[in-house]
Amino acid sequence: MTEGAPTSPGMDDMHQPIRVAVAEDQALVRSGFVALLRSDPGIEVVGEAEDGLAAIELARSVRPDVMLMDIRMPRLDGVTATARLTREPATEGVKVLILTTFDADRYVHDALRAGASGFLLKDVLAVDLLAAVRVIAAGEALLSPRITRRLIEHFTREPEPSQAQATRVSELTPREHELLVAVARGLTNAEISGQFHISLSTTKTHVSHLLEKLGARDRVQLTIAAYEAGLMRDAR
Repeated sequence: MTEGAPTSPGMDDMHQPIRVAVAEDQALVRSGFVALLRSDPGIEVVGEAEDGLAAIELARSVRPDVMLMDIRMPRLDGVTATARLTREPATEGVKVLILTTFDADRYVHDALRAGASGFLLKDVLAVDLLAAVRVIAAGEALLSPRITRRLIEHFTREPEPSQAQATRVSELTPREHELLVAVARGLTNAEISGQFHISLSTTKTHVSHLLEKLGARDRVQLTIAAYEAGLMRDAR
């Protein structure tokens, strides 16, 4: 997220295209994604990779804003590659958008825990994929409704919440606690501002504090924290 940056971007920076790399082992599928991305003048494709190891090497060399990452790839799977990207200082700023045909619970959970900023299935509409790239690049997070339902189902089956996460969440202020639940329910900053009758800047400040206090890199990880702490057990 860009809040708190020492200087504001100039007009030229604001109009720079979003730099995207694609990691997908099937050449035909990969070329389809690349063609779609290149159809948008606001997006620049800066590289392609055919497996997880190549994706890491590519990210190190070109530093894309967003990496589209498949899950099942040779040499190194997309979940492990995502974990390495988001934890390595040289590539931790790269936002990962998982795209897969597999929506089993363990893939969703593992990918998000690894640091992915979004998770979409490959049957997503072209316009929605392009929109997702913009959302991820802007520092937000994105989950399809189907993936969100699976996330809810996964954690509601867990017998006990994470004690460590529950302890961290217990140290939040009452307002931060309320906003964490709102974020976990998928509300945008604008929707949170309306619900709690606070300004957009105040909402952004609260969210920034949540990220810092819970050691989260984005809203997806805030959502995971809320579920792991047992806050969302009554979510539907």
